[in-house]
Amino acid sequence: MTSFIDPKTLKSWLHDGAEIALLDVREHGQYGEAHLFYGIPLPFSRLELDVPRLVPRRGARVVVYDEGDGASAGVAQRAAAQLAALGYTGVHVLQGGALAWKAAGYVLFAGVNLPSKTFGELAEEVYHTPRVSADQLAEMLARNDKVVVLDGRPVSEFHKMNIPSATCCPNGELAYRVRQLVPDTTTPIVINCAGRTRSIIGAQTLINLGLPNPVYALENGTQGWYLNDHVLEHGGTRRYADDSGNTDLRPAAKALAARFDVPVVTAPTVQQWAAEAANTCRSLFLCDVRTPEEFAAGSLPGAQHTPGGQLMQAGDQYVGVRGARLVLFDNDGVRAPTIASWLRQMGHDASVLEGGLASGLSLAPAKAPAAPPLATIDAQALAARLEKNDVAVIDLRGSMPFRAGHIAQARWSIRPRLAADVKNETRQLVLVADDAALAAWTAASELANLPAPLLLQGGMAAWRAAGLPLEATPALPADADCIDYLFFVHDRHDGNKEAARRYLAWETGLVAQLDAQEKAAFRLPAAVAATPSHQ
Repeated sequence: MTSFIDPKTLKSWLHDGAEIALLDVREHGQYGEAHLFYGIPLPFSRLELDVPRLVPRRGARVVVYDEGDGASAGVAQRAAAQLAALGYTGVHVLQGGALAWKAAGYVLFAGVNLPSKTFGELAEEVYHTPRVSADQLAEMLARNDKVVVLDGRPVSEFHKMNIPSATCCPNGELAYRVRQLVPDTTTPIVINCAGRTRSIIGAQTLINLGLPNPVYALENGTQGWYLNDHVLEHGGTRRYADDSGNTDLRPAAKALAARFDVPVVTAPTVQQWAAEAANTCRSLFLCDVRTPEEFAAGSLPGAQHTPGGQLMQAGDQYVGVRGARLVLFDNDGVRAPTIASWLRQMGHDASVLEGGLASGLSLAPAKAPAAPPLATIDAQALAARLEKNDVAVIDLRGSMPFRAGHIAQARWSIRPRLAADVKNETRQLVLVADDAALAAWTAASELANLPAPLLLQGGMAAWRAAGLPLEATPALPADADCIDYLFFVHDRHDGNKEAARRYLAWETGLVAQLDAQEKAAFRLPAAVAATPSHQ
């Protein structure tokens, strides 16, 4: 039986000090239009795939919500039922969803990564982080000034577009790599990202570490550069070297962590926390903040990869439980304490694991439910059956990849809509997906009353490899149907200056939308003296 709560109850729960997982189970495009400040994006289409790592403790207090009306109505109850089937024992549904929350007088927020982005704006206010405009940086580069531009985004984002001459160094790597990238202590350093948050946090990280260099955030990042009619580069590969780490800033990182009361915990303590998780009602996240390459080469059992810069920028993609314990580790004694100093200021219970990778800590990994298997069909066999018109192909990939290229006879669908989309279909269904488990879970929950569908073996990659034809439909599915895609975020990078302006206005306007409790949850210093400009 579904347990419903009203908006007032949820508001009190969000600030009562006990942990809570507030899960928005609408698809990404719906979530990004208007959601609760602490809402964690967990699309119903990916529920079983992502909930084990976002909410690892099955006894956690969980609240799920949808729109409350319209296209997503009923999805929250379906998600709650599925969570209960997976063993979650404390699941509740927000009665009336996001619309009821708004009707109760509370604010809905557009965009993604809200706590992190709002924190960046607050940090700039508190720290008075020095900045340079796009025009100022362009003049510095044109004069061949001795300045180094470091891009605080991950390599994949840097590859899309970058400031000319910039080097990719994600924010979580700055403390560990800056002295290799900028050995001279008098060279000015400019940190940029695509917008504002990582520029501000990256620059302030180096300032907080006591770097003697003049350090600045690039105002409005690559968007500010583009809006001021400066040319961006695309396809950039200039990045830190994998072996370029340096522990010179370890004492500074240790002092920074101490400044913000970051505890250092031993492996036995963390082991005990894990064993007591059910009794203490505290979820535990063991976070490896190193690079993807380092994580892939070997990590601690039970750890998840949470690259440090992104853990600060997009924590809701890694940690789904507000009030959980976060234990960070590295193998250098520089990155984890630096990142933890920020997480403490964001209001998280963040600790650093003594000894890091060498601590010997071993935790049981979060139990992931096994997807029910689907029978498969290979590309050539599917092509032959399409000739006979005795199968119907349903493409479960993202709407944008579908537009770019799909099997000509395929229809696009997504889990919340799948049952309705195929209700009149009499042919056998063949599913196309990037992730076989996603297709299997979708079929199990949405197609249980139909003949067992088949899964295209190897997905679209196998179809392409077989040399079979593709069809592109740039306008289909229609924008209104692309509930998995948030145009608001992506249009700003596609030559749309007005979208870029709207995005920056949204970002700078976040703080004004906070209520007193949301603002008080952050733990930034009360006042910091303005950093003198070096320019």
